[in-house]
Amino acid sequence: MKVDKETLHKIAHLARLHVKPEEEDKLQEDMSKILTWVAKLDELDTEGVEPQTHMTFEKNVLRDDVPKSEITTEEALKNAPKHSNNHFEVPKVLKRNS
Repeated sequence: MKVDKETLHKIAHLARLHVKPEEEDKLQEDMSKILTWVAKLDELDTEGVEPQTHMTFEKNVLRDDVPKSEITTEEALKNAPKHSNNHFEVPKVLKRNS
């Protein structure tokens, strides 16, 4: 299956990817190869095969969610470079849009 530049740009936009012009040809080729490989799955006879939502029949074994305190606040803050009262102090990472 051949991927054209318009399709490549549309997919890149949906995936929020910035594709450099010099990368377009290689990416088109790779995507075409991937789609051709996936299309080969249409050749399989799946008559009578039940659809699956999971690859195995194993179940997760989960423990009970019991709240417990294994470390005190003082112990947690002991090695923190900066803290005030009962909280870690970290640099601001979000900016406001003007």
